[in-house]
Amino acid sequence: MTKIAVLVGSLRKESINRKFAGALEKLASGRIEFVYADLSALPHYNEDLWDNVPEAVSQLKATIDGADAVLIVTPEYSRTYPGVIKDAIDWAARPWGKNSWAGKPLAITGTSPGAIGTAIAQNHLRTTMVAAGTAVMGQPELYYTYKPEHFGADGEVVDESTKAFLESWIGSFADWIAKTGK
Repeated sequence: MTKIAVLVGSLRKESINRKFAGALEKLASGRIEFVYADLSALPHYNEDLWDNVPEAVSQLKATIDGADAVLIVTPEYSRTYPGVIKDAIDWAARPWGKNSWAGKPLAITGTSPGAIGTAIAQNHLRTTMVAAGTAVMGQPELYYTYKPEHFGADGEVVDESTKAFLESWIGSFADWIAKTGK
């Protein structure tokens, strides 16, 4: 089964992006295994810390290295992606010659209660992830306006049109991984 590292850019316990990632995981069950990277203890990027690598950095790199692909589920803060995602990008890209992102198929999505979802944050993140060396899935894009009534108490998608739309996107990501993966 395909294994993907999942990075959720919101650390909040009741994050709608965390819930959204969980809903995608349920829809991908049996096809894709989700392995969540814990970004909560990740320090801000600091070159000096390579002398005594923080455990959170080692765990992040191991999660990405052990995955066939990566999914980033990002909120939009101040019209861009959150700092915790930027720190994860920088830590995983280093040290020189040990870029955990290199060649990884990657998809980006996110949700917000606003009408444009996380479109601007995702656009910024796509540019950054191309520079990081990933094979970014360009189409289809997934900007989701979060509607709590589309999800059940257990996180499952209960709205049939939303379910079909998200399953189609998961299928496209699985195809992208098969096409671009190592």
